[in-house]
Amino acid sequence: MPFVEAPAPHRSNSPSPYDPAPAGPYNAVPNTNSDARRSGRGSRRGHGADRLALIIHSLADVAAAFLGLWILLYLLEANQANVFVGFVHGVADWLAGWSQDIFIMETEGLRVFFNYALPALIYLAVGHGAAAWLRRL
Repeated sequence: MPFVEAPAPHRSNSPSPYDPAPAGPYNAVPNTNSDARRSGRGSRRGHGADRLALIIHSLADVAAAFLGLWILLYLLEANQANVFVGFVHGVADWLAGWSQDIFIMETEGLRVFFNYALPALIYLAVGHGAAAWLRRL
């Protein structure tokens, strides 16, 4: 049987098994003006503020995660001699050092919860608020 060449791929809107890329949104040209439309500015302005906002947002989330993890480890009575638990406790103490003993309660679990949850909420509120403000610049 002689070798028969397949016809050349055609460019149309319908998908073809010979077409190297599927038709539809995959072939669409990326919209390079999405940042410009969102911020109402040129396409090169605002990137630094967006990056700084992302950094602030992420740092607030990490700080709140360490504080929340320490609350969880304490309430679940994790081994205080464990290196990981000690590290998390040290970071949480450093992050919440300014708010220690705001709440003095008889129950130790409630005291730890409130004294570490308050700074976590403040870090989240201030960090996310500052990031939102920077994104609007």
